[in-house]
Amino acid sequence: MESPILSYADEVWRGSVRPEDVPYAELRRDGMQEIAYGVAMWPACGNVYVVRGEDGLGLFDTGDAHEAEQSYRAIRKWSAEPLKYAIFSRSRADRLAGMEEFDAEPGPRPLVVAQEGLARRLTQHGRTAGYNAVVDLREQGFPRMVWPPPQRLPDLTYRDRLSLSLGDVTFQLTHARGDTDDATWAFLPERGVLLTGDLFAWTVPGAGDPQRIQRYPDDWAVALRTMAALDADLLLPGRGLPIRGAARVRRALTDTADYLDSLVEQTLDLMNAGARLDEILHSVKPPPALAGRPYLRERHDEPEFIVRNIWRLHGGWHDGNPANLKPAPDAVFARAVAELSAGAASVAGRAVAAAADGDLRLACQLAELAAQAEPENRRVHEIRALVYAMRVQQERGSIARGVYAWAAAESRSKTTGMDLLDVYHDVAEGRMWWLPSKTK
Repeated sequence: MESPILSYADEVWRGSVRPEDVPYAELRRDGMQEIAYGVAMWPACGNVYVVRGEDGLGLFDTGDAHEAEQSYRAIRKWSAEPLKYAIFSRSRADRLAGMEEFDAEPGPRPLVVAQEGLARRLTQHGRTAGYNAVVDLREQGFPRMVWPPPQRLPDLTYRDRLSLSLGDVTFQLTHARGDTDDATWAFLPERGVLLTGDLFAWTVPGAGDPQRIQRYPDDWAVALRTMAALDADLLLPGRGLPIRGAARVRRALTDTADYLDSLVEQTLDLMNAGARLDEILHSVKPPPALAGRPYLRERHDEPEFIVRNIWRLHGGWHDGNPANLKPAPDAVFARAVAELSAGAASVAGRAVAAAADGDLRLACQLAELAAQAEPENRRVHEIRALVYAMRVQQERGSIARGVYAWAAAESRSKTTGMDLLDVYHDVAEGRMWWLPSKTK
């Protein structure tokens, strides 16, 4: 009998089921599911894969701390053989937990393996612990984890490539730079299985996240093409469902590489022509045919953010506008604009007009200026909450929705005295009964 995971995977590929409609909680209740000979999957926010060989088990990613106990039980129900290796695909907390139960088992501790940059990245996480916690609140509405998270440092690291044997099956590990500079992907040549980590995750690649460290879209595309050349029969992504069949695997990987390459080349062409970042942001678009693929939806990151990261990677942080090189403080500039416009209330009123005209980009900019000019003005905050809540309804990517929902919640909590996090969840989940009915 075929695994339900593979059945859903085929339906998602054909478009009869949307990726966001897959019942992952139900699939997890079925435990570890074998999706290829000796290869099983635990579908989660960060997928966990376990491979069984003659010499024991190998894990590829170990999951989130919140699900570690549940995934451990599922793995042990599937196989009681000793765990020999645990491979971390990158330095994200939802890839590094789950080792405590395995380490406590009798016998030798499993060998944890990662690219050599992972430990350095974890140190960096510790230095920016407070910032990461703030970003988690803004994106999720709750402290997703304690920063820095509990972590098991690797026992064995590698630089470019490393092979690990389980007897009759081999993990061929390769380093890549994608949304981190310490990523690992793996190929099991004896089984035709490709483990991509988050280099492929059924969404627009996270190469632009505006609240995180530098990403590497050029190198990311190279890694995808290298993987595509392997002609793997089964692709196991960091998030989302498998892709089965060599033709499908090649198409998904090359389409994603083409998507990134197009954004990079368009951006560099405009940079080389002397364009400012503002012009580039509103000119560069992904190829329409690729943007419609089910595995390239803007569910988290989006092209505009990727373009900013391409600019930052190749051109630095200055956007080309000389006034932005050493600007006045935001509040000083906002007060100057308000004085020219007969006060902050006038600026906020213009934000309402822009929103009514459907220009929510301008509406948010004007509402933000008004709030910075008069941060205690309740009426200004009512308008700021309104335009940002409207913006949430317009956005598809979870990053943008989280940022705008947080801004709306900030102002709404100021005017009502409600708890900021309660308001955030109302806005993020669409429970905005206080909006004018025509905006809903």
